[in-house]
Amino acid sequence: MRIEIEGVSLETLRALSRADQDALLAFGRPISFAMGSSATVLAEFNRNGGTLLVNFAHIDGGGEGVLLVLWRLVRAYAIDRQFKLIRWNVHAATCATPNPRLQHFLRSHHFAEIDDASYGRIFARSQQL
Repeated sequence: MRIEIEGVSLETLRALSRADQDALLAFGRPISFAMGSSATVLAEFNRNGGTLLVNFAHIDGGGEGVLLVLWRLVRAYAIDRQFKLIRWNVHAATCATPNPRLQHFLRSHHFAEIDDASYGRIFARSQQL
């Protein structure tokens, strides 16, 4: 699967210095991902102590495989940076046209539908590393 983050290929991203990788993730600001031939992801990454916060605001044109690839990549990044926890937030509960297959997939992968004080109704999962 072809992956680009802000137009940068995954191979190029891996070759960057750690500081440049972190800068490209634009902590605290939304960024877009192009994955495969048709998927576009709008995401935001934040740090809070030993926790990596990952918000997937919009996933367009991709199936559940997109999330599986992203989970592996983000988990590897978090382990490399010695985060203790990843907090995943997927904003799939309040979309204009919610995808019931995605919601079922999230529930089957231990995401809980919650009312978050910052984000409203989302699917969330905390993953210990």
